[in-house]
Amino acid sequence: MVQLQDFEQAILDGDIQKLNELIDQAERSQDFELLYEAASMIVSYGYIGQADHIYETLLTYMPEESQLKIDRASTLLELGEEDDALLLLSEITPDQEEYVQALMALADYYQMIGMAEAAIGKVKEAQRIAPHEPVIRFALAELLLDGGRYIEAAKSFSQLYDEGHRSIAGTSIPLRLAETYSAGAAYEDAIPFYELLLEDEVVPDTLFGAAYAYYQSGDAEKSSNMLEDLIAMDPDYFSAYMLAGQACSKSGNDNKAYEFFKKGIARDEFDKELRLSAGKSALKLGLPEEAEEHLQQAIALDPEYMEALITLSSLYNEKEQDDKLLSLLSEMPDGQVDLPILHAFKAFALEREERFDDAYVSYSKAYAGMEDDLTFLDKYARFLLDEGKRDESIEVVRALLKIEPHEEWSAFLETLNDEEV
Repeated sequence: MVQLQDFEQAILDGDIQKLNELIDQAERSQDFELLYEAASMIVSYGYIGQADHIYETLLTYMPEESQLKIDRASTLLELGEEDDALLLLSEITPDQEEYVQALMALADYYQMIGMAEAAIGKVKEAQRIAPHEPVIRFALAELLLDGGRYIEAAKSFSQLYDEGHRSIAGTSIPLRLAETYSAGAAYEDAIPFYELLLEDEVVPDTLFGAAYAYYQSGDAEKSSNMLEDLIAMDPDYFSAYMLAGQACSKSGNDNKAYEFFKKGIARDEFDKELRLSAGKSALKLGLPEEAEEHLQQAIALDPEYMEALITLSSLYNEKEQDDKLLSLLSEMPDGQVDLPILHAFKAFALEREERFDDAYVSYSKAYAGMEDDLTFLDKYARFLLDEGKRDESIEVVRALLKIEPHEEWSAFLETLNDEEV
């Protein structure tokens, strides 16, 4: 006689042929209880097709059994047979005991296809029928969290927590509260729950979440200390290096920040953001050669990484390394460098190289997007005057003076007015 453990052993042995033979034997013996238990177990191992076959067989003998309809609808949804699944669920009416389960199955389906509001609607309907059922309220809170409705989600999770629920469906309620508050930028509210979780067990994800909450709440030192512990616990927790560097930088420890960025790069050499951060950190520490290397590597990883391109261009401009600057920009596709700040850097380099006609073109392109940049406007006005383009220079000077009074340029305009008189 076939036993439940025979099904499990066939699965553990990876013997699908044997599994199918056992299902056939149980069906021929019409041992419905065994078949139902076997189907539930088979689903847990991921053999959805075999489980669906069993449910289909059972429904031929018990076509009015609502629980079987729900169970088979769930397997059909997993198999992508949505129409047949929905038809089965629609046969379950509000007067039946299993109606709430049907509503929850429909909610899962709507969530799966991205119809969040429809899913929430089904769960709310289930909640009206069973208002005190924690699993339903938990499901609603999960949907609200998934839909970005953080205030409502936090309220729902809090109610469950206040009632003494610490875990539902294998999910920690304090963890969900910490995650929900963090997702909604209520970091100070998240911290007590992260601390509560850490008192129970220190795991990398919780430690990172707590560190991030402290960082966002303004306690960068606490954040960096937690991240240092995290990295010691799990050196391959790559996200920790970036946040640790940012936290150290925020707390004024630039040397330590730079070390974290470099350690992160050593662990993940393909992280362009770490390389950009390392480059910026090196610049703050007065290490332009190291900064240049980090920024070049970031651009090598992603030639369209505009922030790295702008930072490196700024470095070359500041050092008046015009050959490098012009070479860098010339290697970029025309559409990629069509940013005012990059046109400005190019104009400055070309002017220093005494390529004045080309500089004029780049200045003109930059001007359209840099009407509020005092340094640029000052340089552009002087360039135009040197090139004898007085009328254009007057326009630029007036734009400059609208932003900020400037004694030299005010005197310049007054002189022009006197000349006209």
